[in-house]
Amino acid sequence: MFPPEFEARMRRLLGADYAAFEAAADLPRNLGLRLNPLKTESFPPLPAFGLTPVPWAENGFFYDPAARPGLSPYHEAGLYYLQEPSAMAPAGLLDVRPGMRVLDLCAAPGGKTTQLAAAMRGEGLLVSNEYAPKRAQILSRNVERLGIANCLVLSEDPRRLAERFPGWFDRVLVDAPCSGEGMFRKEDAAVRDWSPDTVAACARRQREILDSAAAMLRPGGRLVYSTCTFSPEENEGVVSAFLRAHGDFSCVPTNTPWFSPARPDWIDSPAPGVENARRLWPHRLRGEGHFAAVLSRDGEARPAALPAEPETPAPKELAAFRAAVGAALPAGRLIAFGRELCLVPGETPSLRGLRVVRPGLALGECLKGRFEPAHAWALWLKACASAADFPENSPALAAYLRGETLPGPWSGWTLVTADGLSLGWGKGSGGTLKNHYPKGLRRAAV
Repeated sequence: MFPPEFEARMRRLLGADYAAFEAAADLPRNLGLRLNPLKTESFPPLPAFGLTPVPWAENGFFYDPAARPGLSPYHEAGLYYLQEPSAMAPAGLLDVRPGMRVLDLCAAPGGKTTQLAAAMRGEGLLVSNEYAPKRAQILSRNVERLGIANCLVLSEDPRRLAERFPGWFDRVLVDAPCSGEGMFRKEDAAVRDWSPDTVAACARRQREILDSAAAMLRPGGRLVYSTCTFSPEENEGVVSAFLRAHGDFSCVPTNTPWFSPARPDWIDSPAPGVENARRLWPHRLRGEGHFAAVLSRDGEARPAALPAEPETPAPKELAAFRAAVGAALPAGRLIAFGRELCLVPGETPSLRGLRVVRPGLALGECLKGRFEPAHAWALWLKACASAADFPENSPALAAYLRGETLPGPWSGWTLVTADGLSLGWGKGSGGTLKNHYPKGLRRAAV
């Protein structure tokens, strides 16, 4: 299944270990999910999923492929994110804590962003960037589904961001675009698209992205560089070039007994410290191929101050809606984003001139003297004065996800939940609950 030139390279590098590496490519993939602590502090029992812990990821689990958790209403409610187990490693190495300013520079589809958000516990500001507009939309939808309120989603070139945010972030994650060799078992397209020229082009782009990332990290901050490839040029080679160009950075050791050491002997002139990076091999753990290096910047300084995004006065329609429905809000400031009213963290910088996909938590719109709530607000909420709760496997919940009207005694705006997990809005009147689940998310009738 391997491209011939890739196979020849890996045989040369791995030597006697190559047989185990090749055999792992024919084994079934390990599938994983991460439970979302932003959604609930008391997870419902999930025996049908056959969960076993991923040792290197908080709230990470392997699951039984036959369980198909993506089909459960719990998935639409944001209870978990389906993520390849090895891909859970880099965000865990970033040492993110509540209240920090954190940048996920190459963030789509959102697995690492949602993992960082969970560690931040809704405090601080998470900026998630994806250059490709379509992929940025996917990222935004995943941020919304998991009920994340403190995330600013952008679609910008890293070089523009470096000009805008010099020395501003406490933590930066660069899960760089790469040749994807570690995904050969997972994605046939990764095998078809591979070539030595692709490896070389990726390494050049990765060095450029890392330079931009370094410019945005404050002294004393931490940067994690990761790829899903085996290529020494994209891994130890890129990190060595970075360390030689940035004398105030060092590659620091990690306490990760599940992972293997980097291989500085596979490149010419490795920089000191590269041996502290880590490789994740599919024949040595239950996951695909990954690489990660923790890069620490010398010094200690508070992030620079930037002009703040102007606040918008709260309209009376929002106040009336909240009084009627009993809907809470996270801490933050109100801003106008087009016709929509959003709530953003207090330290959100000016968004002027940036390609913003999602500025924070969308609350809704004022329409002819009334307030129409956004789906994102429903997914963030944990309770409302009026709620329609249904068991996970109930026919009524399945009907709601198909966009159907439900019979029931509810009146006015009502939060629809699956075993207490918020899922979306309905509006009760005359013995029925009108469905406000977004049309683009509705499931097809079977």
